[in-house]
Amino acid sequence: MSEKLKIAVLGAGHLGKIHIKLIKEIENYDLVGFYDPFDKSAREAEEKFGIQRFLDLEALMDAVDVVDIVTPTLSHYDCAAMAIRKTKHVFIEKPITNTLEEAQKLIALSDEAGIKAQVGHVERFNPAFLAIQDKTLNPMFVEGHRLSMFNPRGTDVSVVLDLMIHDIDIVLSMVKANVKKINASGVAVISKTPDIANARIEFDNGCVANLTASRISLKQMRKIRLFQANNYISIDLLEKQTEVFSLSDNKLPGDPDGLEIDLGKGEKKYVRYENPEIENVNAIKMELELLYQAIVKNEEPKVTLIDGYNALNVAYQILSKIEKNTIG
Repeated sequence: MSEKLKIAVLGAGHLGKIHIKLIKEIENYDLVGFYDPFDKSAREAEEKFGIQRFLDLEALMDAVDVVDIVTPTLSHYDCAAMAIRKTKHVFIEKPITNTLEEAQKLIALSDEAGIKAQVGHVERFNPAFLAIQDKTLNPMFVEGHRLSMFNPRGTDVSVVLDLMIHDIDIVLSMVKANVKKINASGVAVISKTPDIANARIEFDNGCVANLTASRISLKQMRKIRLFQANNYISIDLLEKQTEVFSLSDNKLPGDPDGLEIDLGKGEKKYVRYENPEIENVNAIKMELELLYQAIVKNEEPKVTLIDGYNALNVAYQILSKIEKNTIG
């Protein structure tokens, strides 16, 4: 039988309750309790899940091995720093922290403490994205659209930090090159920070990512399209569907209906269509399970603090460009 780890959840809001529910389903964790300073959220969590609310944050941390931070972004650093100084492993919802300086401090603290820390960039574990992990990915153009209907929850930060950062992280995980140049524009329509934004990210290897995020759309959309040599891949993160179109010089065996393309001068290409099987996995549950594996096997977490810092760094560069374009 695997060793159980005692875990605490900080934050019992909408997402915090989801974490509590899923942790109770993971047999390798023993959920000791949760902390939330707001009585309404705390009472709801106590009544729904029958778990103990701690009023003393330090006492809760002292009682566990792992701290799951699902609090507002402004408190991420203070909560994580306290946990790491107590040599507790941590899971931090995205974005990693409110500032780049805070993220750098957490990286230094975690290195010194020798603990495992993972950032909740959950789309890495979306079944539609997992379906292409066996493919050789070398995208040279990426197009992403993340559109959401307005919800007052989350408007304390810009749409870049709230929504686009998911796609920034996915792009950075695929493109193995440094960011060369960023252009961006955005508009604050309802809230005081940008509600719709577009960013063009250029990389040293020539890849370009064009990302759009909106929280004032009339419909929901979470799509990423990848273009690379002899491949077009469409990933629908909302509907959990993935399509792969591949070009080859010869018609592949077992694919009699492959589309033939005449390029002229006697040259032909054949298009093969794949609809990869999508596994029925819960992305949040999976990332929490993977943190457990990283801890007990002493492995690097799937989404490190450095990954979280890199995504936040690009997000703030995008926000800086938006601010300059707005002023200009």
